[in-house]
Amino acid sequence: MMGTGVSCGSIVVPGGAKIAAAQPLPVIEVYMPTVCLACIDYAEHLRQHGFKVTVNRLPMDDLEATKARLNVPNGYHAIPTATVAGYFIEGHVPAEDIQLRLEKKPEARGLAVPGLPLGAPGREYSSPTCETGCTTLDKTQGTER
Repeated sequence: MMGTGVSCGSIVVPGGAKIAAAQPLPVIEVYMPTVCLACIDYAEHLRQHGFKVTVNRLPMDDLEATKARLNVPNGYHAIPTATVAGYFIEGHVPAEDIQLRLEKKPEARGLAVPGLPLGAPGREYSSPTCETGCTTLDKTQGTER
């Protein structure tokens, strides 16, 4: 018998086991300079991983003010900054790392990949591997975890 098409939040697989239906990812708001090709590629990387992306192009002074407003530590600054579900995302953080944080919901302010490392999402065309890891920044003390 065919189903009615009503979603109950899970999927039944052979053997009767249930798998929770994937929840849609929240909107990620990306702040980037007026001209930044790597930032455009990064926004596309996020879209390809299921995020709905809102892009805000800002002059560099306004971008720095955004980082200050979000309390991004100076030593972790990169070019793009984003916000999603109450976290800041600084730099070219892989979508998979963002998805993991949204799933685990750690007590943290955000994630950062400082600078503009080759191989990071949006920079992988010139170098397919990224040597810079993603850092979780502690919510209360602003330190790495």
